[in-house]
Amino acid sequence: MNGIRFSHIALNCKDPIAQEEFYTRHFGFERARVYDPGSHEVVMIRLGDCYIELFAARKERQLAPPEKDGYDSVGMRHFCFEVDDLDALLAAMGDEAVITLGPLDMGQYIENMKVTWIKDPEGNIIELNQGYRDQITPPAFDAKLKVT
Repeated sequence: MNGIRFSHIALNCKDPIAQEEFYTRHFGFERARVYDPGSHEVVMIRLGDCYIELFAARKERQLAPPEKDGYDSVGMRHFCFEVDDLDALLAAMGDEAVITLGPLDMGQYIENMKVTWIKDPEGNIIELNQGYRDQITPPAFDAKLKVT
């Protein structure tokens, strides 16, 4: 499909500025735009071609905070950043790397892959992935996925 690109993830935040500072400090995002749709300012932060849109939340979280690698109910589980050196990033983040699961050696699935899941300041789950590679010949689209 031509002309389609992934644009952004939108997060509702208790404190959009604290969220912006976290993603800027640890993942290299930069402020790209601030706009006001009439009720509050919205901040767009950017890393390459990927954006996170930060909204001021109007209500508290409706579900219990996600754990481990995220919710296992219908909806978003987590989002992921590919990293060059997982151990170095976690060390650099220090106490701000609130690990919910891992680090795990995922080499039995993808050679040399390591993964850790952390929380951002408001509890959203972020996967940090070192070593992911696409499968050379993935199964056809009509194949059934095994669910346990």
